[in-house]
Amino acid sequence: MPLTPHQAKYLAHELTRRGPANSIEKFAGTLADAKVDMNPHQVEAALFAFKSPLSKGAILADEVGLGKTIEAGIVLSQFWAEGKTRILLLVPASLRKQWQNELVDKFYLPSIILEGPSFNKALKSGASNPFDTTSAGPPQIVICSHPFAAGKDGYLMRTPWDLVVIDEAHRLRNVHKADNINARKLRTALHNSRKILLTATPLQNNLLELYGLVSFIDEHAFGEKKAFSTQYNRSQTDDSFAELKSRLAPFCYRTLRRQVVEYIRYTARSAITQDFTPTEEEIALYDLVSEYLQRDNLQALPPGQRQLITLVLRKLLASSSFAIAGALDSMHRRLLRTLKEDEQSSGRTFTEELDEDTDGGFSEDSEEWEEASAPEQLSAEDRAALEAEIHELACFRDQAISIQENAKGEALLVALSKGFKAMRDNGAADKAIIFTESRRTQDYLVRRLTEAGYGEDIVLFNGSNTDLAARQVYETWKTVHQGTDRVSGSRSADVRQALVDHFKDTARIMIATEAAAEGINLQFCSLVINYDLPWNPQRIEQRIGRCHRYGQKHDVVVINFLNRANAADQRVHELLSDKLKLFDGLFGSSDEVLGILESGVDFEKRIHAIYQTCRHPDEIKASFDALQKELETEIKAKLADTRTSLLEHFDAEVADKLRHNKIDGERYLNKIQTTLWTLTRHVLADRAMFDPASHSFILSNPPYPGLDVARGRYELTSGKDDPEDAHRYRLHHPLAQAVIAEAKSAATEPAHLVFDYTGSLGNSAKLQPLVGRGGSLAARVLQIATGPQASPTHEDILLLAGTCDDGKVLSPQEIHALLSLPAICREAVGGESSGPLEDLLDRERSESIARIEQRNMELFQQESEKLDHWADDQRRAQKGTLDDLDLRAKTVRKQVRDASSLPEKLNLQKELRALERQRIDAWKSFDDKSRSIEEERDRIEAEVARLLARSTTEEELFTITWTLR
Repeated sequence: MPLTPHQAKYLAHELTRRGPANSIEKFAGTLADAKVDMNPHQVEAALFAFKSPLSKGAILADEVGLGKTIEAGIVLSQFWAEGKTRILLLVPASLRKQWQNELVDKFYLPSIILEGPSFNKALKSGASNPFDTTSAGPPQIVICSHPFAAGKDGYLMRTPWDLVVIDEAHRLRNVHKADNINARKLRTALHNSRKILLTATPLQNNLLELYGLVSFIDEHAFGEKKAFSTQYNRSQTDDSFAELKSRLAPFCYRTLRRQVVEYIRYTARSAITQDFTPTEEEIALYDLVSEYLQRDNLQALPPGQRQLITLVLRKLLASSSFAIAGALDSMHRRLLRTLKEDEQSSGRTFTEELDEDTDGGFSEDSEEWEEASAPEQLSAEDRAALEAEIHELACFRDQAISIQENAKGEALLVALSKGFKAMRDNGAADKAIIFTESRRTQDYLVRRLTEAGYGEDIVLFNGSNTDLAARQVYETWKTVHQGTDRVSGSRSADVRQALVDHFKDTARIMIATEAAAEGINLQFCSLVINYDLPWNPQRIEQRIGRCHRYGQKHDVVVINFLNRANAADQRVHELLSDKLKLFDGLFGSSDEVLGILESGVDFEKRIHAIYQTCRHPDEIKASFDALQKELETEIKAKLADTRTSLLEHFDAEVADKLRHNKIDGERYLNKIQTTLWTLTRHVLADRAMFDPASHSFILSNPPYPGLDVARGRYELTSGKDDPEDAHRYRLHHPLAQAVIAEAKSAATEPAHLVFDYTGSLGNSAKLQPLVGRGGSLAARVLQIATGPQASPTHEDILLLAGTCDDGKVLSPQEIHALLSLPAICREAVGGESSGPLEDLLDRERSESIARIEQRNMELFQQESEKLDHWADDQRRAQKGTLDDLDLRAKTVRKQVRDASSLPEKLNLQKELRALERQRIDAWKSFDDKSRSIEEERDRIEAEVARLLARSTTEEELFTITWTLR
């Protein structure tokens, strides 16, 4: 449609208008750019994070699978668009590359992974602070691990961060404990930074965990830990619960999966149980090793680590004959060294070999894993026992080595056939990830599957990823992506990504150790095979969650192996499947149920204890029956615990708000797309070839000197996918920003615009009565800045005023509809009075400022109430000391009265006088502290008032006369 410069300027300001912090308009431009679905709970969470300019941050605590990464990405993109580019992202080391890919793929945000080598390289290159990427070259979001950041806390503290996002933030929830050194370092270093904490489990066992997380964000949310614990952790009244929920509401936002099924399609997960019966040789080996592990005294296992090592050995025994053969050989060699009193032997220790085979499965549960020192001198009896055990281990090892075919390995071939058939029936790709607990089992599975014809379809994934095939995959991947954002510079992160990409594009089967259970996105795969089934339910959920996650298009099939010759294995499978419901349904086991098991270690230890102590079927049955009953009781109690609803904000009103947000959000996105297309066609009409049918244009030459934009076809698209043969044209693309800047700078002298009602489709019926009439209108943009001058929060308000010649006042909606029509520009009609328009603009301006003042007043009130609570907490903590002294004095007075002798009475009176002096000192301290608290409260309140101070500027867009024909 033909536009005038006046309309183009108006549309350009519409596109870049900065909305209020509590409105979906604020993120409309970001959402239009992002390659994500518009899910209202994610937008609501992003709005919640900084709905107030006073906010120091938020805890986004959605359940697993609801897209907390996207919520954080929306906020990151908004900060980036506002020019606030000093952004830090703290994540587990295994998630660094995944986050980097998400940022560039979904939000077009550049980032750098900072780790030891890259940090030191930057220092050698002259950077005074490698965390501050804005000091040299284009800014980038800094991604690093929690421990790395804690170790560089001095550098962190020197960087004026605009925003810090911390993933898996539950690792910081014990920051209130003195021994949580890394968390305390981070809290101190990031004290003045705005923070978003992401965690699905902000509250696991104790309300003090919430206290820790909230204090990480805002030290004035609660008072001292002792006062919090007394008031909320020990007192569980309805009133205290309601008060705590109210005080947490400004900081915590949580959405549950069951609350969003109305607008998010979740695929289901289903289970296939693959039975197998071990051969007689395998059963004999199992029985021998199991009986050996149950003995009270074993020389081969360090006494301090007996339980942990035995647990690992049982996992290896259940994994494969190859896994246990390697472990038995290590044990055998360790005892030989002990016999020879050769503990200084070079090479890896037994525990290091265990840890290598299980990819860290040993060390992650053991804080110290030193080798136990050998006795200085072996007695003859000890030597004989040692020689006997060495002989036994050699026999066990040789028997394991002699077993070259495993029944479970043969059953895997059957399971793969079943799984791939299920994939074809579901319309899913033939992709399967196979999890094992052991690298030796991984090697065996490669050999067996290669023999079965799958050789070209396999890719391995483990903790080191240093095998020849992995190196070749990485080198090919690096060549293909050299010079692009796909290459992060962190070799370990890039190798992981290369293997995942190879699995997605080429291989059909990934055989992985536990290293793949966290930090990789396999939503393109929908077949999970637990070749070895962990006893830790969280690990199982993590494995399945690699595939069964937001964005998965197909139902996920989970295959588990079940040893029908082992009664204990059957009961473990029953508990995990039937009681914890890990393998079926839309979501698997609920977070509440998994939370009962804490980190899963206790459950794992209970299972291990049964294997270790029960020798007969009736003992096994009785022990598992008892564990099952205990679990059912705890689950029932947990689900009835009111704390599970502490962070939930959902009710009918909020659910209704989300429905409206989805409608409003989609409307805003459509409006942005339509407006950007219309404006671009107008501005680049003579510099590009446009195809309205496909919303695309071809750029033969760069339209702006000095602007480095690619030639070729550009397509305006929305949603998750990039166009295949074109550049994606979007609001924050450099070309679009140049188009908008040109439209804003156009000269818009007073003119007469003739609008064509009949020449445009879909005209608003409200303009029909204006056809044939004329009048005048004016447009201004009111820019309001709130907060500190260095980093203010902006809001733009378009002031529109219009009248008809007969005095009718136009509504802002009518003016907007009018300016959206095709128009031609003629010379201005003289003699028109602008007085009525100025009066209307004054009224619009006053009403807009009044709304903002009211909003700021409410924000100030909320902050003031928070400070009142904090001051009360602090005084309550001080008063507690006085109450303790009063109680002690009361007790001693009674003892004085009841004293049976004069010496006893005199001693008690002396003690009483000392208590009274302490009480006087405590009152003085209380009085001094109370004044200090009030002074601190007043200081902060004054700072809040300063932050809410506003400044306004106004820009005239145009004043015109008009006719509608």
